[in-house]
Amino acid sequence: MCSSLNMYLHAVLLLFLSYLLLAQPTLGTDTSTVNITANVADITNSSFFIAKRGCQLKCGDITVPYPFGFESGCYIKWLELTCNYTFDPPKLLLGNSNIVVSSISQTQVRVRNTIAVRCYDETGAINYTRPRWMTLGEARTFSFSDTANKFTVIGCNVYALISWWNEDLESFSTGCLSVCSTNGKVHPGTKCTGIGCCQTDIPKGLTNFNATATLGRVYSETETEVSSPCTYAFLGEWDHFEFEGAFESPKTLEDRIWRDVPVVIDFVIGKQNCSEALNSGTLLCRGDDTLCTDSDSGYGGYCCTCKYGYEGNPYLSPGCKGLLLAIFVFSNHAVVSALTASHQFLNVLLADIDECNNTALNNCHEKAKCTNTAGSFNCTCLDHYYGDGRKDHGSTGCLPEASQSSGIKLSLGLSLVFLSLLIIVTLLYFGIKRRKLIKQREKFFEENGGLLIKQRISSINKTSTAEPLKIFTVEELKKVTNNYAKDRILGQGGYGVVYKGILPDQRVVAIKKSKLMDVDKVQVDQCINELLILTQVNHRNVVKVLGFCFESKVPELVYEYISNGTLSQHIHRTLSWLTLDHRLRIAIEAASALSYLHSDASIPIIHRDVKSANILLSADYVAKIADFGASRLVPLDQPQVINTIVQGTLGYLDPEYLQSGQLTEKSDVYSFGVVLAELMTGKEPFCPERSEAERYLAIYFIVSMKENRLSQILEPRVLREGTLEQLQAIAELVKRCLCLKSEKRPAMKEVVTELERLRRYRNDPWVNQQSLEESESLPLSLSTSTSEISQQYYSFQLQHDVSD
Repeated sequence: MCSSLNMYLHAVLLLFLSYLLLAQPTLGTDTSTVNITANVADITNSSFFIAKRGCQLKCGDITVPYPFGFESGCYIKWLELTCNYTFDPPKLLLGNSNIVVSSISQTQVRVRNTIAVRCYDETGAINYTRPRWMTLGEARTFSFSDTANKFTVIGCNVYALISWWNEDLESFSTGCLSVCSTNGKVHPGTKCTGIGCCQTDIPKGLTNFNATATLGRVYSETETEVSSPCTYAFLGEWDHFEFEGAFESPKTLEDRIWRDVPVVIDFVIGKQNCSEALNSGTLLCRGDDTLCTDSDSGYGGYCCTCKYGYEGNPYLSPGCKGLLLAIFVFSNHAVVSALTASHQFLNVLLADIDECNNTALNNCHEKAKCTNTAGSFNCTCLDHYYGDGRKDHGSTGCLPEASQSSGIKLSLGLSLVFLSLLIIVTLLYFGIKRRKLIKQREKFFEENGGLLIKQRISSINKTSTAEPLKIFTVEELKKVTNNYAKDRILGQGGYGVVYKGILPDQRVVAIKKSKLMDVDKVQVDQCINELLILTQVNHRNVVKVLGFCFESKVPELVYEYISNGTLSQHIHRTLSWLTLDHRLRIAIEAASALSYLHSDASIPIIHRDVKSANILLSADYVAKIADFGASRLVPLDQPQVINTIVQGTLGYLDPEYLQSGQLTEKSDVYSFGVVLAELMTGKEPFCPERSEAERYLAIYFIVSMKENRLSQILEPRVLREGTLEQLQAIAELVKRCLCLKSEKRPAMKEVVTELERLRRYRNDPWVNQQSLEESESLPLSLSTSTSEISQQYYSFQLQHDVSD
């Protein structure tokens, strides 16, 4: 039976070869070769993309190979698809969902993508939102590929989170932030770099996600930062996405993502791994040359693929098969030879070739043994030889073991010597470098007054019940600020930079560090002065200093973290939330702190730079006085007047102090009066763009009172919430604080008492009272005219350098 079949096959092949050779004179020498090769290519390319017998292979223009299918009995459990014929052409959907399938491969499915969008109008309000989520079902057959997909966020100064939940309904999130310093720094036509576009990985085994509720916007804090009108987020195949810019329209971007950037989905068969399926007799991998691979998603399952060099559909019999096709260009002599050697021609069409039988087909060394494998071969050196067994260029071949032993010993000896020298040199280098670093830090510590400060702090810690100040090392501050990362910057100005730090006990702190380019003796002296001042102070409305570091080139101070910004930022927002009651409470707290500094501290202290930017607000909006770098101690046995170089901020400076250079506690009272006027009006203390009469808020406020038009400069919310008598009384208090003669100004204790009384004061609403325009002029006697006061400011501005 087998012999007859063999003869029959020989005859068929001889007839086929004869037909090709007889056609040669007509078609040309190369025609048969091209046709045969093309047929083989067609077979190879379509070997996996076949459906189960009797099942449709196409839904529209999408090929649906087994184990998928959209007809009953044409797919493996959980791999059912839906062919929706209501569309032209029909659409292929994943299961019973609305997810549109774009292509299928041996291990993955690609589906069409959409994006989540949130857009804002010019005021920052949300004017358009479109959600985006996707769920692949609870069967865990499908999961989003963690290697092919990335979560992408597009926009300037925006962020987005991708959220998901597990089988226990526990929710998790991750995401990224995209910033733009200027629009010119955004480079379209590139992959995401974090500027206008950022990407982040997703976890393995993800079966659902939501990118809808966590789109957000980071409001710009500097003039160089730009914000895009929309935030976009999507999950998709990262290497198919090219960044086209942060200001694309939602429609343009959605069309591009739908067309070019699919979502890649991994799939598995069943819930068992390969071993379990094999033992239970349910393994669906067909043929001896098919590989079974366990899923690494954590939910079980497996997939089938062909071994290297083999092709076919591993889920349908006969599975994966190898194919070797030898094509020859025959001469007339070769025709005769081929016809008389049909047995050899039959052996050409085999699943594999034994390369070891022909030295022309293998490159094994003469001292190596050739072992045939399916589709390839291995070379192994004989006994007492070593190497890779091959004789190609760059290969080791097979060398005697004696040369191996001596070579290994020599190499090992040289390696040990080199390694020892390297270790010694490295230890010496780092030892010398560490020694230099220690000496440098000791030098900085002494130059920054560290020994004096250390003694001072030690004596204070012994007598005080408060938490002792800590001396931080450079390494500690680098660690808590993530090596002074840019995303830890809280603010910066002429003094340097303030960083956010997180201590090992999870306390959040603020670390003030001078800029290296600004380092001079004045900077150092101010930092030391501030530390000495704050060691004398213990008040709830004064920012606390927790420690310091003098090992670096400039001193660094560690403060408690005040999270809600400065009073100046809250006053000058477009729409300030501060009610009149809030403003009075904050003013009372700031005034209480100044009163404590002037009267109740162990040594009286003049702040010297009172302004709204130096009043911080905590999370619950409690006021904290900060920045004591310019402050001065007033010893009890010395006069309360200090002759000093004028220092402060233009618009807040006491005119008498400007002219005389004599600093008193009443200078702080004047500056606080400007802050109080700032709270009531919402206007900047000094604005060169305003007219000469309105340039300085202090002058503008007093003149408005004198001309009975105070209501025109008060902030509308203050005007609406206060009563006539209450606002008149507050204005009178501001006027007293802004008196040009310091002896006529009230002490800070009086200011606190008056503000507390005014905060408790209630009467009929302002709208039920006579308006300020209709009321009598507030009594006002100014010893100096408006133009004279302005002239004092202008002349001082020209003659002095007043630091901010």
